Amino acid sequence: MTALPGRRASVESPAGVPDSLPVPGRFAHLHPDDGACLMEAAALLSSGRFTDSPAGTHPALAALARVVNDSVGDDARRALWPLTADLADARPAGRDYAPRLVGAVVDAARLVRPASRRLARHGRACRARAARLAAAPPDGPVSRIGDLLWWRGPGRRHLEQALGVLCAAPDADKRLPGLLRKAVAEAREGTGGGAPSREFRCNR
Repeated sequence: MTALPGRRASVESPAGVPDSLPVPGRFAHLHPDDGACLMEAAALLSSGRFTDSPAGTHPALAALARVVNDSVGDDARRALWPLTADLADARPAGRDYAPRLVGAVVDAARLVRPASRRLARHGRACRARAARLAAAPPDGPVSRIGDLLWWRGPGRRHLEQALGVLCAAPDADKRLPGLLRKAVAEAREGTGGGAPSREFRCNR
């Protein structure tokens, strides 16, 4: 665990987490001595760089992890800290992964707000896109651009709107960590260990 000279770290590292990692914290940080979010810690483990957009994590999963990290309480955040190692290498190669993940988050939000027609539309759109891409031929430059535009546009909007519903739920500290753990497990199952695809070098 790191700390600024003359200042003690505010918390101990959660069980099973290397002592060299910064302390868990909300939002982005300028330096590891100030703490780290889940994705910053994952980046340190994977490459030694301090960023919340590591190349080894799919951008849709990284976006989910950042919101969960910033939205849950301290105890829930500390309990998620062991996920950093799995997040560091969680980048499924399939083009259908992003819409499947966003669709799963939308479905989770519908459990909180089942009467929402907007969430229902978003869920159908994500499932339709995922099904179409699962059967699509290998990607090329045009496909990569299309996937990037979807993620930067409707995909990100669908994710943010669904997470807004989940974050406002009374039991968000239970729902959000459960959702992230499931997403990380599924991403790890689909990660082949190859090089990151070029279209998602930047998660932002």
